[in-house]
Amino acid sequence: LITHADHAEVVKWACSALSNLACNDYNKVAIEKAGGIPPVVAALITHADYAEVVTPACWALRNLAVNDDNKVAIEKAGGIPPVVAALITHANHAEVVTQTCWALKNLAVNDDNK
Repeated sequence: LITHADHAEVVKWACSALSNLACNDYNKVAIEKAGGIPPVVAALITHADYAEVVTPACWALRNLAVNDDNKVAIEKAGGIPPVVAALITHANHAEVVTQTCWALKNLAVNDDNK
């Protein structure tokens, strides 16, 4: 995600891989400890107009945000505003809306993120 951050196709697949890995509780922690959250947030900002990137990026944040520490890490990485922006930008794209709503739902479980 860092080396090829401007290449939408690479970012799409990297976010897809992270979303799959983040289904596992151990991996949720490992991804955060490896610094994996800020690049996902950066992908949302860099590729904000591309639903093909926004969908897996929000899916990854959705899965990562099930972990309480990751909720805080996502907020500290500035992850909430780009998720909200994606919801607005892609309001007519059902899969983006689904993933952004799930991500926001999981993030909102933390009182500081409400």
